[in-house]
Amino acid sequence: MEFEENGIGEECGVFGCVAAGEWPTQLDVAQILTLGLVALQHRGQESAGIVTSNGACPPTYTSSKGMGLVSSAFKAEDLMKHRYANLGIGHTRYSTTGNSELQNCQPFVVDTLHGKIAVAHNGELVNAAALRKKVMRHGVGLSTSSDSELITQLLALTPPMEEVDVADWVARIKNLMSETPTAYSLLVMYKDVVYAVRDPYGNRPLSLGRLVPVSKFHSSGGGEGDTEGWVVSSESCSFQSIGAKYYREVQPGEIVQINKHGVKTLSVVPRPEGDPPAFCIFEYVYFARPDSIFEGQMVYTVRQRCGRQLAIEAPTDCDVVSTVPESATPAALGYAQQSGLPYVEVLCKNRYVGRTFIQPNTHLRQLGVAKKFGVLSDNFAGKRVVLIDDSIVRGNTISPIIKLLKEAGATEVHIRVASPPIRFPCYMGINIPTKEELIANKPEFEDIAGYIGATSVRYLSVEGLVSAVQAGISSHQDKEERITNANTTSSRKVGHCTACLTGKYPVELEW
Repeated sequence: MEFEENGIGEECGVFGCVAAGEWPTQLDVAQILTLGLVALQHRGQESAGIVTSNGACPPTYTSSKGMGLVSSAFKAEDLMKHRYANLGIGHTRYSTTGNSELQNCQPFVVDTLHGKIAVAHNGELVNAAALRKKVMRHGVGLSTSSDSELITQLLALTPPMEEVDVADWVARIKNLMSETPTAYSLLVMYKDVVYAVRDPYGNRPLSLGRLVPVSKFHSSGGGEGDTEGWVVSSESCSFQSIGAKYYREVQPGEIVQINKHGVKTLSVVPRPEGDPPAFCIFEYVYFARPDSIFEGQMVYTVRQRCGRQLAIEAPTDCDVVSTVPESATPAALGYAQQSGLPYVEVLCKNRYVGRTFIQPNTHLRQLGVAKKFGVLSDNFAGKRVVLIDDSIVRGNTISPIIKLLKEAGATEVHIRVASPPIRFPCYMGINIPTKEELIANKPEFEDIAGYIGATSVRYLSVEGLVSAVQAGISSHQDKEERITNANTTSSRKVGHCTACLTGKYPVELEW
C-alpha cells in the first residue's frame, strides 16, 4: 500500500516469444506478446512496445509502440501488422532513468554491421554515466536518456576478437557484461533467434516457459515434443494466461539462445570470486505478482512466511489482524496464523479511484482516504486491531487510514510492517524517494507511532526478512544448473540484494 501511494516502482517488464517447429507458424506471436505484457503490467504503466520478426534472411522487423497501458498502447490494426511474425520481444516501462515519452519506449531497434537487432531491458546500469561517455568516444550518438539504448549501442559495437564477416553475439553479450556488472535482464532479437541474458549477480528476474497445446496444459505428462513455442518473461505469472508452463529461471550470468529448435545455454559469465548472487529482495516483498515463482518458491508463500516471522519478532496483544488491501494480505494471513488471532477485513477498496482522481472542491479533497476505502466497522468496532503493511515509506499514507479506523470504532490500531525500514536509495532499477524523504531517516522515526497516530509500530528485521526468503530455497538450484550445464560453483550460492535496507550494495558504485 505505502509503495503504491508513494510512487515506488519497478523499472519495467520484458517478454519474448519464439514459435517452435516449422515456420511460418500458426501461433499468433503478437497476441501472445501482448497478453504476456498485460500480465506484467504491474511492473510498468508508462509505455509498451513490441517488435516482431518473420525470422527470414534477411528478416523483416515490425514495431508497435504506445504510451500508457498495454490495452491502450496497441490497437487491433497495429497487431495486424505482425501477422507474419514467428518470433518477437516486448516491453512495458516504468522509468527510473529517462523521461516518460515515446522515444524512450522499448524495444529499441538499431542497425549493426551484421543486420538489425532489437533489445528490451529491465534494470538500471550502475555505471551508466561512464558507459555513455565511452560510447560517445566511439562516435556513437545517443538519441534518448535511457539505459536501454545505451545497452543496444554497446551490443552494436564490434568486440575486439570478432571476425569482420561473422557476428559473434555471445562475444558481444559477454563484452557488454564485462563492461557493466549489474543490473539487467535482457532480451536481444537477431534474425531468427532471441537471446535471454541475466546479469552475473541475478539482480533482476527472468524466467523461461514452454507453450503447450491447450489439451496438454493441465496434464502433468508431456515432454518437449509437445512444445508449440518458447516464452521468456520477467515473471512466471505471465505464463498461465497464454497457455505456457513454467520451465525454469535464467540463471545469474547465463546467456540463453532461444530459436525454433528449443532452448540452449551458450555461456555462463561468473561473478568475481567470492561474490554471492544479489537478487533484489523487494521482488519478494512487494514488486512481483504473488503467483510468480522465484528460486523455486512462490512469492505468495514467501510473503506469508514474512508475516509469520513478523508475528514472532513483534507480537501484540490484540483482537484481530487485518491489512490495507491488498499487497500485504499474504503477510497478514501469515501473522494471523502464527499469532492465533483471527484475520478479518477492515477496509473495502474502491478499485476505480486512482492517483489521477479529480477533486473538484475542498469538501471532496478533505475526505482524503475515505474516497478510496470503505470501512467494514462491524468487523472491528470496539476491538484492538493489528494492521499489517508492506512498508512505511514517507508516513503520509498510513496515518489517515489509522484515523479512519479509530473514528469507526477501533480502540487500538497497532501497525506491523512486513519488511525492514527503507533507508537508502536504489541504483539498480527501483525508483525510491531520496534518502531525505524516507521516514526512516527523519527525526520523526524516533517516535513513529506518535507521528502517524498508531498505538505501536514494529518492523520486520533485516535478518528476519532474509531468513523468511531463504527458508524456501532448496535443491531446485541444483536441478536448474544441471539443465543449464553451468560448470560453475559460484552460481550455487544463495544471496539477495538488501542495499535499500542496509546500504551494502553488491558492487561498488561508479559515478
